[in-house]
Amino acid sequence: MNRSGPVKLIGLIAGIALSNIAVLSPGLLGLQIVGGSTLETASGVTLLFISLLVVLYGSYTLLFKTPATHSVRNLQTRDDYIAGLSRYRNVKALQNDVLLALDQLERIDKKKFTLMNVLGERFEPTELSFRKFQSVIVEVEKLLYLNVRGILNKLSVFDAAEFKQFTSRQRPKPFSDTLVQRKNELYHEYFAHVAGYLGANEEILLKLDQLLLEISLLDNTDYRAVDEMPCMKELNALIGQTKLYQN
Repeated sequence: MNRSGPVKLIGLIAGIALSNIAVLSPGLLGLQIVGGSTLETASGVTLLFISLLVVLYGSYTLLFKTPATHSVRNLQTRDDYIAGLSRYRNVKALQNDVLLALDQLERIDKKKFTLMNVLGERFEPTELSFRKFQSVIVEVEKLLYLNVRGILNKLSVFDAAEFKQFTSRQRPKPFSDTLVQRKNELYHEYFAHVAGYLGANEEILLKLDQLLLEISLLDNTDYRAVDEMPCMKELNALIGQTKLYQN
C-alpha cells in the first residue's frame, strides 16, 4: 500500500465533490438532473458516472497498485541516468547529492565536447595520437557513469520515510537509543558510499581538466609523447584499476 495514498485519495474525492457541487448547484452552473431538459439530465448523470469511475480508479491506484520499480540494470542512455537521479531530487536527505550527480553528468558532457574539439584542431582523426586520446576520454566517461550507477544502486534501497522517522526529534518512544544509534550509523554509511562515488567523479572531472591543459601545452604530435603525459598515465592507471576490479 502506498503510504501517502489515503491523503491523496481524500484530496481527489474532495476535488471531485467540489467540482460536482459547482456544476449541480442552482446558485452556480445549475445543471439539473431532475426536472431539467433531456440534455441536462444526460449530462448530469454522465458527470456523476465519470466521477464514480475516477474515485474507483483513484482508490485502486493510490491504495492498492504496486508502484513501478525502476531497475538500475536497465540504464542505457544519458537520459536514463538523468531520469533515475531525478526521481530522488525532491527527497530532502538526498537532494544535495542528487543535484551534484546531475551537475557532474552535465559537466562531463561539456568537457568531452571541449576535449574532442581541441583534439580535432591538433590531430587528424586517423592519427594514432588522436585515437589514443579519444579512447581514454571515452573510457573515463564510462567510469563516471559507472559511479553514477553505483549511486543509484544505493539510492534504490534507501528508505527516505524511515530515515526521517528515525532521525526526527519526535521519534516514537518504543525506539531505544541503541537502536536509533545503529540505524543512524547505517544511514551514515549509505551517505558515505554516495559521497565516495561523487568524490571519485570529481577526481575524474579534475583529471580531464588537467588533460585539456596538457594537450594545449603539447609541443609535438608524436604518439610516444602522448603516452608519457602525466595525466594520460594517471587516467590509464585509473581505467586499468577499474577493469581489474570489474573482472
